[in-house]
Amino acid sequence: MLRKRQAPRIDPSPPTPDEGFEHLDQAALAVLRWLLAARVEFVLVGPVAEALRGRGESRGPVAIVPAPYRRNLERLARALQSERVRNRAEGAGPGGEADLTATRLTAEMLGRGQLRTLRVGSHDLDIEGTVPGLPSYQELLYEAGRFVPAEGVSVEVASPEDIERYAHVRRTGIAPQITITRQERVEVDG
Repeated sequence: MLRKRQAPRIDPSPPTPDEGFEHLDQAALAVLRWLLAARVEFVLVGPVAEALRGRGESRGPVAIVPAPYRRNLERLARALQSERVRNRAEGAGPGGEADLTATRLTAEMLGRGQLRTLRVGSHDLDIEGTVPGLPSYQELLYEAGRFVPAEGVSVEVASPEDIERYAHVRRTGIAPQITITRQERVEVDG
């Protein structure tokens, strides 16, 4: 009888960051290592991506844009279930804490392109949604750079411009729009 591959668990001992990446949150490195062990393909965006790109000590959840094909989403769903994933609603709980509600995510649900703010074990993970005007996974991957912040952790990190686009959507709810206007110069004879 064939047995489905068992999804890995998050290793409680986080990896040691390599030289130059000591400022990274070790919990974020543990989540990245877990996603890679589960063979989930993704591009990293959000605060951890900013930190990898050298923008200070950005703190926040690991935010990813997963590859949208079915097998990848199934691996992601299986990994999330192995860690008993819960929805995270910031500030909705008692005392302004995160409200955590148990959930069961499937590949179909993940493929709908909605923003998912999750708690995986004791770690925060955001799965970015699809918003018109934001780059797709393929577009992100094309512009991404590969970073190796710790042994066994090699991730694709979105370009600084794409990271900022996703941050703008988080702040405003809409994709940034750039409009270029041209003005004619009128010379006045004196």
